[in-house]
Amino acid sequence: MKNRITVTIAGQEYTLLADQDAAAAAKIAGHVDEKLSQVMEGSRLSVADGAVLAAMNIAEEYFKEQEAAENLRRQLKEYLEEAAKVKQELSEAKREIFRLQQQKK
Repeated sequence: MKNRITVTIAGQEYTLLADQDAAAAAKIAGHVDEKLSQVMEGSRLSVADGAVLAAMNIAEEYFKEQEAAENLRRQLKEYLEEAAKVKQELSEAKREIFRLQQQKK
């Protein structure tokens, strides 16, 4: 069910239909408002131009985070593969120890 949520960005109210709750929408709007304020600070840009630059900054952050997440996934996969290899080696070592113990008897 879609929720009707009103947020304020750059002093302008926007009514949204969103799947998330009001708190989540407010958090997102606050982030956008902060980024827009940073771009607009001390400049003579129109709000539209500032919004485009803020969107570019947010998109840049998004792609950097995506790349970082992909690097973490890749690293995790490598760790899991290494753990599986070590587990296999441990299993083989235990079998060898058992075999050697059986030969001694």
